[in-house]
Amino acid sequence: MIHSDRGSQYASTAFKERLEGWKCQQSMSRKGNCWDNAVAESFFSALKLELVHQSRFKRRQEAVDEVFDYIEVFYNRSRIHSASEYLSPVEYEERFKRAA
Repeated sequence: MIHSDRGSQYASTAFKERLEGWKCQQSMSRKGNCWDNAVAESFFSALKLELVHQSRFKRRQEAVDEVFDYIEVFYNRSRIHSASEYLSPVEYEERFKRAA
C-alpha cells in the first residue's frame, strides 16, 4: 500500500504504472481533506527532523541504509508515540494482538 496526497506526480499515469509493476495498491487522500494525510505527514516530519537534516550522505546507498535503520530499528521498535499510548509501534501492535 502506497499512500500519498493528490499531487500530480502521484496521479500521473507513469506513477500508477510503476505501482502496478510493483504490485502495490495506491491510496490517495480525499480532495481538500488535509487530515487524510496527517499520519504520513507526521512520519515524514520526524524522519526529516531526526535523521535527514542531521546527516550528510556520501552515497545513495548510505542514505538508503540509514533510512532503513531509522524506520526498522529506531522508529518502529524504540521510538515511543503519544498516539499509541507512549509505546513503540511494535509494542503497540503486540499489545493489540494479545488483547484480540
